Amino acid sequence: MRPLTVALLLGTVLIAGCDRQSEPQPQANATALAEPKGPEPTGKLDIAERGTAAPADSFLDPAGKPVTLADFKGKPVLVNLWATWCGPCVREMPTLDHIADRAGDRLKVLTVSQDAKDVDIGPTFAKGGFKHLERYRDPDNKLGFAFNTGMLPTTVLYNKDGKEVWRVIGAMDWNGPRANTLLAEYIG
Repeated sequence: MRPLTVALLLGTVLIAGCDRQSEPQPQANATALAEPKGPEPTGKLDIAERGTAAPADSFLDPAGKPVTLADFKGKPVLVNLWATWCGPCVREMPTLDHIADRAGDRLKVLTVSQDAKDVDIGPTFAKGGFKHLERYRDPDNKLGFAFNTGMLPTTVLYNKDGKEVWRVIGAMDWNGPRANTLLAEYIG
């Protein structure tokens, strides 16, 4: 299959998978970063890839330099794939910022945007006031293809050796009881 065809198929799947339950929200909507109302969002926990090595695909660090997940080996890493157009992704970002704060040096939280190169993710970070998240980008969706879930948000935990522990497909309240249980070993 040609790369353009694959990219178009992944984009279609991601758009179809993200935020199926609610009406699309404009990117500038102030409610997008508000605390979720109603029951705690709980994505699907998947342990089928437990023990699998992190993908070797590169993505961009906040300075625009290529990095891989192997660059973070030696410390557990929580990798969150998100996009500015994905309502559930944007709504869970403040809870990921809180986890990054609580975890300190015990866990690296990477939020990796799957937006196209020409999309400015800065306004989402500015509006959210994130103090502990950095602006990683994956404009070619290499991690999205490697994770192969077809849905955003997708969050994967890797242990200090770069092996997958679990993944959550869909939104999660990372301050909620379920997330606290999943992360207890890493953040206390």
